[in-house]
Amino acid sequence: MTESMTEQLYNWIDEVSEKIGEEHDHPYIDLLPMAARVLFEQQIPEEYSDNLRAYMNDKLSVINLEEYNKEEVRKAVQLATLKGMKGYTQQQHMITPDSVAIFMGYILEKLLSDLSELRLFDPVVGSGNLITAVINQLDKNVEAYGSDVDQSLLQLALMNADLQHTSVEFFHQDSLQPFLLEPVDSVVADLPVGYYPDDVQASKFTMKAPSGHTFAHHLLMEQSINYLKEGGFGVYLVPNFLFESDQSELLHDYFQQHVHVVGVLQLPDSMFKKEQFGKSVLILQKKGTHTKAPTEALLAKLPAFSDAEAMNEMLEKINAWFKEYRG
Repeated sequence: MTESMTEQLYNWIDEVSEKIGEEHDHPYIDLLPMAARVLFEQQIPEEYSDNLRAYMNDKLSVINLEEYNKEEVRKAVQLATLKGMKGYTQQQHMITPDSVAIFMGYILEKLLSDLSELRLFDPVVGSGNLITAVINQLDKNVEAYGSDVDQSLLQLALMNADLQHTSVEFFHQDSLQPFLLEPVDSVVADLPVGYYPDDVQASKFTMKAPSGHTFAHHLLMEQSINYLKEGGFGVYLVPNFLFESDQSELLHDYFQQHVHVVGVLQLPDSMFKKEQFGKSVLILQKKGTHTKAPTEALLAKLPAFSDAEAMNEMLEKINAWFKEYRG
């Protein structure tokens, strides 16, 4: 059976990373951007040994990045990143599943159908899989921004964007610190669930807990909404227990003041090992002078993405809802 384009590119990145690792003692996850840089720039670093340089010259002669489309590149990088994540200590940041990332892109395309260009921001960009998957779904010019505190993941995100020839400006910082960022049309984020340890910084937010640590996923939502234009949309991957936690009252109050809840789409149970790990796609619109809440929010439990018939039926219902919502 012949290799797919995605497998070919993954194997190239994987083999070259492993080869660099024989001479340079770095974790696999840090070797990936080194391999990708050689492919992207078509130049081999001077400091590599003659053997390694000869090997890489041969490898460069058998691959042409221009033959791959963006999705083939993204999926190859995703496979390599998943391999790297296995030995990585920061398990906080897992990759957003493909089906979910593509679905979130589809939702954003529906929400922003009247825009020919837009500014998009992911405050927890990780390895860049979600933001690039979403950009690939959007039929418009996108000016994209991503932030993450983890330097290794950010190097992967840069490699991901470069190899796809997709322009994304990255911030290496704690995403709950202020940004030098003009307001954006939309935010997309797979929110890490947990407590934010810096109570001093948390105290600057409306959703700060009265005592103890505040949920990071609450603060990240508030922070990203701060950088949304009036009427802009946020599409977030959130835990199903979001509205039932011991800090949910703070969330309700904040939402009432600042956003319209446009929809909540619960992901299929089959995607999660245990029910308590279940997630939903939450769609919010930042309130503005000319915004109003939908007559009826888009609420649904999605069927398994592998069930094509049930999924098509669901998409028809979602399309009909959007038709009414967009007027």
